[in-house]
Amino acid sequence: MNPIRSITIDLDGTLLDTVPDLAAAANAMLRELGRPEYPIATIAAFIGRGIPKLVARCLPDLDEAAVHEAQAVFRRHYAIENGRCSQLFPGVLEGLQAFRDAGLPMAVITNKATAFTGPLLAATRLAAWFEFAVSGDSLAEKKPHPLPLLHACARMGSAPAENLHIGDSRHDAAAARAAGCPVFLVPYGYNEGEDVQGIDCDAIVASLAEAARRVTGQRS
Repeated sequence: MNPIRSITIDLDGTLLDTVPDLAAAANAMLRELGRPEYPIATIAAFIGRGIPKLVARCLPDLDEAAVHEAQAVFRRHYAIENGRCSQLFPGVLEGLQAFRDAGLPMAVITNKATAFTGPLLAATRLAAWFEFAVSGDSLAEKKPHPLPLLHACARMGSAPAENLHIGDSRHDAAAARAAGCPVFLVPYGYNEGEDVQGIDCDAIVASLAEAARRVTGQRS
């Protein structure tokens, strides 16, 4: 890779295990709609492309208009649950500290809606580590489109080839490849229930701490 001058990081499944909060909101929505609840593991496999996809996967028999209405129910419940039980994955704080010590600016790139991104980062005390966050509705496109990454690179003054993106899914990898950014994937995230092995990326790292060691070890 080229020398790395900035870092972009996915949120759900990379920095934070948010499944407990998302599952609680999804099942509250289902209860309100008179539907049976799903096990947490099932809901975890629905995560990866934002709230609209999550709600649609929870309600596969509904048409588009009905799913859109259900999204409002989910959002109401998620506003209560967001950040309540989410936990940092192991190695996250160590990795963020190492990136900061190396002088690398960092930004969050997520498909989560803006209304939930800020409160979640605040509730988990992650906000102070990042220059800014690009949410799923911040721009005209979201991952796997490259626009969020290109936007973040421009704001941080880095060429795409100098920005390392770290995520947990094929959408992160596709966005990074399309933007011209190197990309590391973590194996513990959601990726819509699929294994990240075999996805085109520059490395699969066990943690953000490992990612930071690889980056800081190769910087001049």
